[in-house]
Amino acid sequence: MSKTTKKTLQIILPLVLGGFLVWYSLSNISITTLVTYFKNANYWWIGLGLFFGILSHLSRAYRWKFILEPIGYKPKLGNSILAVLVGYLVNLAIPRAGEVSRAAVLANYENVPFEKGFGTIVAERIADLIMMMIIILITLFVQFDFIYNLLTKNFDPTKIILLIVLLIVGFYVFTSFVKKAKKGFLLKIKAFVSGLIEGVTSIFKMKKKWAFIFHTVFIWGMYVAMFWATIPAIEGLQVPIGGVLIGFIAGAFSIAATNGGVGLYPVAVTGALALFGVPEEPATAFGWIMWTSQTAMIVIFGGLSFLALPVFNKNK
Repeated sequence: MSKTTKKTLQIILPLVLGGFLVWYSLSNISITTLVTYFKNANYWWIGLGLFFGILSHLSRAYRWKFILEPIGYKPKLGNSILAVLVGYLVNLAIPRAGEVSRAAVLANYENVPFEKGFGTIVAERIADLIMMMIIILITLFVQFDFIYNLLTKNFDPTKIILLIVLLIVGFYVFTSFVKKAKKGFLLKIKAFVSGLIEGVTSIFKMKKKWAFIFHTVFIWGMYVAMFWATIPAIEGLQVPIGGVLIGFIAGAFSIAATNGGVGLYPVAVTGALALFGVPEEPATAFGWIMWTSQTAMIVIFGGLSFLALPVFNKNK
């Protein structure tokens, strides 16, 4: 398969998947009913959720400065904010292209070499991956009894224990092969893990590491707060803290899987909330309201940022 074909498929397949999932989600709720939920939604709560989302974007832009300073660059905060917002907009069209656009903006307007700017973004993503893993662990701890009962109710406990043992043994064997790898796919995995470890350790070598860590925690705290704050927008919708965490995790993975979570976000969130007995109709409506508000925020602010870049940098 040629590189051109591979890149084309990487763009088209998520869009096709998203389109199918939109159809699937809307097959479980009529358009008229969904529109009614949108009309009756409490937009004060939606606005509060978007406010938390904006704070997370501003914090991400500010955090970027901490990782650029050690390599000798101090971009304007304005350009950092505009680059981050443009990056989110680009990601809606082409998955993972937003990181490229962020680095390109600083290369054009702040003279930060593209490869160095892109490298700092990769380091950021490593920090974000760690935060996502921490949230998953917190969820497992907070909802251990619920998850355990759910698994034992649907699966044989003996098979679960056997599966865990097999996974541990399999992981040990796999890592042994990866450590010895000198070529092929396993070598790529080895390089990725090495880069991950290097990225994590570089954070602690940063001059302003605690500020970077604070903003990382703050960003993800705002993500969760955005999800939580939007729930009361639908009258009568009751979601326990476990549902908030699991729903958030499901939504986060859906955003990574398709272009901005198109189609998949409502399906993933509905499935997560269903585990806690939330009725399908309001859960589906919440998923769509949540996704639509996030996407609208990105389109509006990302579009305005794209237009503002040459104006903000009119001397360049």
